Amino acid sequence: MRFLMLGVAVLALTACAGKVPDSAAGVVDTGRGVGFGDYDSYEAQREAKLNGDTTAIIAPPVAVQATALDSVDQAAVQAAAATAVPVATAALENTPPDLVRNSVGISGENDFDAVAAQRGIAEDANMIAQNRAQYTVIAPTDLPKRPGSNAPNIVEYALQTDNPVGSSLYSRSTYRAETKYAKACAGYASSDLAQEAFLSKGGPQKDNLGMDPDGDGFACDWNPMPFRAARG
Repeated sequence: MRFLMLGVAVLALTACAGKVPDSAAGVVDTGRGVGFGDYDSYEAQREAKLNGDTTAIIAPPVAVQATALDSVDQAAVQAAAATAVPVATAALENTPPDLVRNSVGISGENDFDAVAAQRGIAEDANMIAQNRAQYTVIAPTDLPKRPGSNAPNIVEYALQTDNPVGSSLYSRSTYRAETKYAKACAGYASSDLAQEAFLSKGGPQKDNLGMDPDGDGFACDWNPMPFRAARG
């Protein structure tokens, strides 16, 4: 009797319990675990990435508009042509004659045999006439004054004098002449500067520093001959 009552109680409890909903209803079991319902698609995407199977997106080409050469600004072309440097051309009469040269390139115009082998007497006379026509004689002018300086012009002084070096023209004291000369001339970097100082201090008439012991008017071994020779 006791067992019968227990069975009835169990049946009553079972009838009162609610039905548990099936949360997995409608889901196809692929056997690959939760959250991997589309695993085949995932595998395909992963393999494509690993193999570098990607599609590159290429931008469409930019359209280029062609311009005909005739449409270039003609005004700019004309302006450039106007500012171009003209090419100098030599006239036929200014064409230099062919000079006679030896194997090393030195002129042989003074060699009569070499000149005669290249041109005749008439051609040589014509060339000489052309050279004389192109020769210009420049007349000598006065020496320019040095700007910004009151120093005497030693070139002008050399051309105004004609006595040779060592020819005594002015009286000088012989007392300690060599000592004064060496001391005075040692203070100048060149004989030109010494001569300028000598003239600015009253020379050639006076020589208080002993720069011209022989009295020729030229201090500290200064020599006027190169300037005189240049005059001709």
